[in-house]
Amino acid sequence: MPDKTSRVSFVLHPQLALDFHVLGRCGESARLHVLLRRNAILPWFLLVPETKVQELFELPPDLRRDLEARGDVLARFVKVRFNSDKINVAAIGNVVPQLHLHVIGRRRDDCCWPLPAWGQLRGEDVYSPESLQSLTLALSELAALDFIAV
Repeated sequence: MPDKTSRVSFVLHPQLALDFHVLGRCGESARLHVLLRRNAILPWFLLVPETKVQELFELPPDLRRDLEARGDVLARFVKVRFNSDKINVAAIGNVVPQLHLHVIGRRRDDCCWPLPAWGQLRGEDVYSPESLQSLTLALSELAALDFIAV
């Protein structure tokens, strides 16, 4: 019987593939995919575990611990790198059922403040290839993230 968290059957949800850059993988056995929202107005990252379950409480304990630990590392990175006033971390999944953890850097002067970022982004900004490369390099230098670029 195949494992519910098997990498072989992992496919990124089409909406996530459309809205986010896939930067790489991280964590124990590299089973967490690191994504960055294409709209650069806010530093908005996702960690997507390789699993078929939809809820955090359904994750196997080892993968749950890994997701939380790497989420904390990513949150610290976003706070410092983007000089964020607040870090929003959430696993909601109302629109995209594939389990994913949002890590969003917020500033008091951002376009959405103080409202939630969901559905509030006005305008569009894009990351330059150089910005993406710089972010990817910075993530790979975080030993606690165990990041592997794609």
